[in-house]
Formats: sequence, C-alpha cells, structure tokens
Amino acid sequence: MPAPVVDSVAVLALVVMLAVAFAHPRPWTELTVGLGAVAAVVASGAVDSSGVSREVRLLFPVVAFLAAILVVAEICAAEGVFAAVGALVRRAGRGSPGRMLTLTFVAASVVTATLSLDATVVLLTPVVAVAAAGAATSPRPLVYACARLANSASLLFPVSNLTNLLAMPSLRLSFLGFALLMAPVWVVVIAVEYVAHRMYFARELRRPAAASRTAEPETAALPVVPLVLVGLMLVAFAALSPLGVAPAWVAAVAAVVLAAHALVRRRVDVSRVARSTHLSFAVFVLCLGVVVAALTGTFLGDLVQRLVPDGEGLGSLLLVALLATVLANVVNNLPATLLLVPLVAPLGSTAVLAALIGLGVGSGLTYTGSLANLLWRRTLLGRGHDPSARTFHALSALTTAPAVTLGILVLWAWASMLGR
Repeated sequence: MPAPVVDSVAVLALVVMLAVAFAHPRPWTELTVGLGAVAAVVASGAVDSSGVSREVRLLFPVVAFLAAILVVAEICAAEGVFAAVGALVRRAGRGSPGRMLTLTFVAASVVTATLSLDATVVLLTPVVAVAAAGAATSPRPLVYACARLANSASLLFPVSNLTNLLAMPSLRLSFLGFALLMAPVWVVVIAVEYVAHRMYFARELRRPAAASRTAEPETAALPVVPLVLVGLMLVAFAALSPLGVAPAWVAAVAAVVLAAHALVRRRVDVSRVARSTHLSFAVFVLCLGVVVAALTGTFLGDLVQRLVPDGEGLGSLLLVALLATVLANVVNNLPATLLLVPLVAPLGSTAVLAALIGLGVGSGLTYTGSLANLLWRRTLLGRGHDPSARTFHALSALTTAPAVTLGILVLWAWASMLGR
C-alpha cells in the first residue's frame, strides 16, 4: 500500500482504540476492537507478523502483572482494607476538612505506590467520599486528591504504574535502584500537589463541618493478612528483581495466595476473582502495543524522534518531560510511553525517568491524558457524584507545570549526586 494509506490506517486504528478505551464498553467489544485494529495494521503492511510477535513477547509480562495486581487490589477491597482506611480517615480527621485532606494524601500516596493507581481511583476514591459525607464536610478536596495522586504518586516504584513497567526494559535499574532515584522526586511532587490542593480548596478546607447526620463510625481494624501479604510482595519485588525475576511472577503468587485466603473465608467467589483480572483489557493492551509499533514508522514516529533532544543536561531533561506531557495528553500516556521511551532510552536512564515524570504527573493535565482520570470520573458517576470538568482542569492547570518542573529539577540534582 502507498505510505500515506499505511500511515492513515495506523493512525485511525489508534484513534478507534483510544475512543473505545475512553468509552469503556463491554469486555467483548473491547476485545473485538483491539483484535480488529491489529488485523487492520497487519493487513496494511504497517507491521508484519514478526513485529506482532515481538511486541506481544515484550508486553506480555507487563499485562500479566496488571492482571495479577488487579486481583490483589480487589481481594484487599473484599477483605475490608479500603473500608477500614475510609473509617480511619473519618475518625482521625475528627471533622476537620484540612486534617482529612492530609490523611487522604497519605492514604492515596501509599495505595498508589503499592497497589497501583487503579486501586486509588476505583477503590479508595469512593470510601473517602463516604468518609467526608459521614463527617459532614465537602468531599471535593478528598476525591480530587485521589484523581491527582493516582498519577502523581505513581512515580515511586516500577510497579506503581503501567507506564513505569513498560519503561523498565529500557532502564538499567533494579527495583530498588528505581525507587532510590525516584523517592525524592515522589516526595517533592506530592508536596506540590498538597500545597496546590490547600490553595485551590482553601474556602472548603476552612469551612467548619456541619453537624454529622450519621453515627460515629465503628472502629474498623485493618485486616492483617492482606497487609502482610502486600508487604511481603513488595519485599519480594525488591529482593528478586536483581535475580531477573519478573514482577508478574511475584504479583501472581500474591494474587493466588490472597484469593485462596479470601475464597476459604467466603469473602469472594471464583467468578469475582476471575472478573477482577480484566483479561479483555489485558489483551486490549497487547493490541495497543502492536498498533503503536505500527505508528512508530509513520509521520508521528518521525516527528517525535526529531523532537527528542540529544543532550543529557537539565535542559534536555526538561524538554523530554515536556514532550512526554504533551504526547500523553494528545494520544494518552499508555501509547505515548510505547512510542517515546524507546526513542529516549539512548540518552540514558535519567532521561527515561524524566519521561516517566511527564507521562505520569503530566498525564493528569487533562481527562484524556490518562485512563486513570476517566476511570476516576466513571467511578464517581457510578456512585451518584458528578465531578466537575472545570474543577478538574483548573486544579490540573495550577498543579501540573510546577510539579513536573520541580520533579525534573530534583531528579537532575539527585541523579548528579549519585553519579548517574
């Protein structure tokens, strides 16, 4: 086929897949569209069968990890972990909106870092909204904090975000090496987010709580077994990473053990465990990888390659983060990762981490920047809340640029101190 036709097919396939991802239809529709998009780019010649096989082999460990960690998060929810966190936020907040915001920041940062951003937007957001309602305070600061931190607090570990996992083959870092470089960035970015929330929601945070119409929450103890197993899972990630053991294997073992424990206690049934893997979405991500591989050879891939800087200094890191932020909000951060990271990898690990700051924090700028943003909105709508697009984007406009910029400055300074 002529090159313009091949390019058009690849671009159209990506647009259709992103539209489906945003609409979040039934699993069979998601699966059909993904496989259809792959068939289209293969038929056009944008990618051949060996390219398809290569992308599937590259991405399979990532999507296997995704399926396993979603099971872990779901079992934690079924065992009452998130309900206990919500009760703790309400009880320890003692009716103070500011104190409840601080507790929500702590909870969202820890949940995002350890159980991935999906757990924050789907499982934590509803319980902090309920906690705010029970304390007769505005839920807005708390639920918007969950949306922002689902992206911004996902910088700490390779397993905190799918984009981090996709980038790991291009990084010459272990699990602990990644965490060591990103820990100061994580702290600074969360601090920027916190200050921005205190500024943006100042009136609501100063407003005293109205008289609560609900009873004081009962003490809800955090379930010991899920927390211990999640802790052991994180230790295993760090200990086995230098030995070449993929995170997917560790997460799979944790998922099996947690699921068995919950099944024995009748907290879940087999069908709920199976649904929590979201296998159709896992296949969809594999298909998306193939389509992005086809796009790499089009005008879009050429344009991105020309825009990637060739230096390793602070200016280059800032340009990489800017490019990642723009690309994430144009095509979504998942395909942006697949497209950008291989082009940035020759600049070194610090440049790839700079890209991840843009792909993570920067993707919170618009609803379309990250699937987590849309999933957060869909979760709230399903619970009877109506999140404001104006508030979401105004808060993002206030926060994103300083968070990304300070994150890059800290990364550059810290990596220089460590001799990276």
